[in-house]
Amino acid sequence: MSESALREQICLLARSLFERGLTHGSTGNISARTEDGGLLVSPTGTSFGRLDPARLSKFNDKGKQIEGDRPTKEMPLHAAFYDTRSTAGAVVHLHSCHSVALSMLPGIDPENFLPPLTPYAIMQLGKVKLLPIFVPGDPAMGEAVRGLAGKRSAVMLANHGPVVAAKDVEAACNAIEELEATARLTLLLRGEQPIPLNREQVHAVVSKFDVEWDD
Repeated sequence: MSESALREQICLLARSLFERGLTHGSTGNISARTEDGGLLVSPTGTSFGRLDPARLSKFNDKGKQIEGDRPTKEMPLHAAFYDTRSTAGAVVHLHSCHSVALSMLPGIDPENFLPPLTPYAIMQLGKVKLLPIFVPGDPAMGEAVRGLAGKRSAVMLANHGPVVAAKDVEAACNAIEELEATARLTLLLRGEQPIPLNREQVHAVVSKFDVEWDD
């Protein structure tokens, strides 16, 4: 994909997320690899609903900003995924309501934030690691992701929001939407007695779709 097409795609997908309430105000950030190994990144303080393709922050393959507005303050978070996951072609971070709400509830497994209610979150995300609370923009978020040594494509920042890395920006947006949908489903079923996928069913999905999954 050419850089100009990638710029348009980033803004189109970001606007779609914003218009459907998956992030709000000036929250959230998004980045994607360019053909030459650089990065395009949403600027700080901007709304997903009004990103300008021409003003995206651009970094070269050495990590130096060479064009555009000042980037999101969460750059250490994005850089941690790119540096530890060779397959990462895009990273998306949202402040999506249901996943944030779920992160505040007791009894959540920090090693596997989402219960196995459907195959789809497993297929697109693997296990989601719940990380503790950080001050927004704290480089320690990036260090926490680096500490996972590339073993997770998605993390949930407690009281903050999900972060997902994937092969390209469309895949990353699809995966983070699946995370939010599964969190919403979990909250809808709270207090009921849902029947999740059992261990054998989970492993059947993991095996068929070659999902990163550790017991």
